[in-house]
Amino acid sequence: MKNTIHITSLGCPKNLIDSEVMAAALAQGGFEIVSLPQDADTIIINTCAFILPAKEESIDEIFRMAELKKRGTCRYLIVSGCLPQRYGAMLGKEIPEVDLFLGTGEVPRIASLVASLHREKQAEQRSFIGKPDFLMNSSHSRQLSTPPYMAYLKIAEGCSNHCSYCVIPAIRGAFRSRPMDDILREAETLAQGGVKEIIVTAQETTLYGKDLGKTSGLSSLLREIALIEGIRWIRLLYTYPANLDDELFRTIRDVEKICNYIDIPVQHIDDDILRAMNRRDNSRLIKNVIANARKIIPGVALRTSLIVGFPGETQERFDRLLAFVREARFDHMGVFEYSREEGTVADTLPGHIPESVKELRRGIIMEEQASISREIQHSLIGSVMDIVIEEKSDLPGYDYVGRSRRQAPDIDGITYVKAGDKTCGDIVECRIVAADEYDLFAEEVESGC
Repeated sequence: MKNTIHITSLGCPKNLIDSEVMAAALAQGGFEIVSLPQDADTIIINTCAFILPAKEESIDEIFRMAELKKRGTCRYLIVSGCLPQRYGAMLGKEIPEVDLFLGTGEVPRIASLVASLHREKQAEQRSFIGKPDFLMNSSHSRQLSTPPYMAYLKIAEGCSNHCSYCVIPAIRGAFRSRPMDDILREAETLAQGGVKEIIVTAQETTLYGKDLGKTSGLSSLLREIALIEGIRWIRLLYTYPANLDDELFRTIRDVEKICNYIDIPVQHIDDDILRAMNRRDNSRLIKNVIANARKIIPGVALRTSLIVGFPGETQERFDRLLAFVREARFDHMGVFEYSREEGTVADTLPGHIPESVKELRRGIIMEEQASISREIQHSLIGSVMDIVIEEKSDLPGYDYVGRSRRQAPDIDGITYVKAGDKTCGDIVECRIVAADEYDLFAEEVESGC
């Protein structure tokens, strides 16, 4: 009998970390992790169920992998993560091809659950969905699926904000921080394994430590991570405007290893919409946070996420959002059409927007942002910045693809690099020579020039 397992991880980096923990646990349990699903005896799909497109992607992937099972190349199909946690045992009736459904709290038990499945001809229990209370720690090994020079670092789990459109608190539980010394042990392990870029993540990173009684937990944590030998870049994702303060901005400015890059999902700017979203901020606070970030951190790159078509978004309120996009001039932006999710407060609100209007409004915002991004990108021509080399390039005239400190992996643009012989993970000083809407083009700065 083969003991080979393939894991498909869907959704956000936080979910990816869970997949990496499961992979390591399975490897320690005697299973072989393989990169191709057709080579696996068992396939695990770690799902996302945040919004409708994520659910659809998860369902599509389940049925795609179920075809491998029908053809006999896969013996067992397991679905884990947010989709089972959200929908529970009802999935078993809808998708009988799946052998096991595992909630978000079952990550540390994955090896024993898979082993028991292999021992039984048919699982006595098809669903294991308990409280979403798993909080990883440094004793949980990870089999990194990112390139060896970078890794995500999850500093907390869950969320207690209860935004009216969001199901995350039900899927992941209340916000809970990891102890700082435990996070630092994991960061040191990652650095010893060759990781140069740490990307700090959580459902809300700026709340880190508040539940542990710390008033400046995130700033202190970032400063401690920066002391770890081998770490070159530290990048911060998923900050919440209401918890961003000048102390954190000064930490980002003063600690050289911390990238001058902040991800600030503001979602909207209209105060009525923000109240309906149950956000803990308002338009004045958001604008002040952006202004202070730019005042304190010269050249900071700001990323945001917006939701268009939220219930009650009149044309006037949308126009206010569009004007804000023009005024704020974010470096990077993601725009999402509001997804109506059962079980949320927003689902019950009046004034739902037709899908066609949502799509139109998203297009308008994206077009405006493309123009802004193009102008910002062109303003960088002639500047010198460090670029991490990621892979070979297939673009004529450029040898490699990489990223600058201004670019997070997968969500922002990339930098094409003309340079001599390099290895993936090398950080190279380059001059920006050209730009388009989202990508940069650079040449290595020769030593002595």
